[in-house]
Amino acid sequence: MKKVVLTHRLHDAGMKILEGRVDIRIINTGKPQEMLPELIDADGLIIRIGSIDRKTIMAAKNLKVIGRPAVGVDNVDVTAATERGIPVVIAPGANTRSVAEHALALILAAAKDLLNSDQKTRSGDFEVRNSYKAFELSGKVLGLVGCGHIGKELARLCNAIGMKVVVYDPFIDGGTIESLGYRYQDDLKLLLQEADVISLHVPLTDRTRNMIGELELGLMKPSAVLINCARGGVVDEEALAEALQNHRIHGAGLDVFSSEPVHSNNLWVNLENVVVTAHMAGLTQEAATGVSTMAAEGVLAVLNNHTWPHVANPEAYSHPNWKRS
Repeated sequence: MKKVVLTHRLHDAGMKILEGRVDIRIINTGKPQEMLPELIDADGLIIRIGSIDRKTIMAAKNLKVIGRPAVGVDNVDVTAATERGIPVVIAPGANTRSVAEHALALILAAAKDLLNSDQKTRSGDFEVRNSYKAFELSGKVLGLVGCGHIGKELARLCNAIGMKVVVYDPFIDGGTIESLGYRYQDDLKLLLQEADVISLHVPLTDRTRNMIGELELGLMKPSAVLINCARGGVVDEEALAEALQNHRIHGAGLDVFSSEPVHSNNLWVNLENVVVTAHMAGLTQEAATGVSTMAAEGVLAVLNNHTWPHVANPEAYSHPNWKRS
């Protein structure tokens, strides 16, 4: 029976697909140096939390497939995997609605000052109702940075509540955006200056790392809100914390962080104008079922020499180490 290592247990739906078909080893760590002893003779790896680097991929001589119950692969050295002929299985589309809804929830929470109002009301400070920090979203501009599946769904939701949508995405033609009924902006700086809410939906790459830093935050309106349900590394967190602390922007909603998990001494803890959640936008019951199922099915398919379509590196199928059924 082929051996598949899981950094952490999958949702029950994914586990049921794997059980009885492969030898499952759950190691409860996502650190490459700690997972290596189990990976030496493993046929597959599913990374729920953590990462795998080039050194580990090259050392795991028997590894045939890497699975991600997600879309992002910034925690996988895809280049190294491709060099070894190892397909990297992903789960596109399975969490689109969940992440878009979560982004909308963060927008609403930040606009309505919900977290701060909740805490103050619970402590007996009913006068928080007179702070007038909340604002309406109808008529406000959503600046969408990245318009893939999740971005498009968020745009649709925000448009439905009366927001105007402006999109920045250098990889999509402006005419395509305009055909959806939104306005296209080819200059990120101009979008940041105009938008009332900026929501980030881009992968973490060398190009997008710290794409929102001190300069970009300085371009935003003092009344603006920044939402990040993409990857923590696309925002300079120290610059954002400073902007929030000094009220250079109105607020933020964050589901992802450059270092996870977030600890109790984190710089966000004492800020009233930021709402934070535990990288859970895609962890609804429906999305967790979908991504775990796709990841498990994809890993099994590749282990059985089938060309599973949902991979980050389809060129791996051309490698001599990989044989089609």
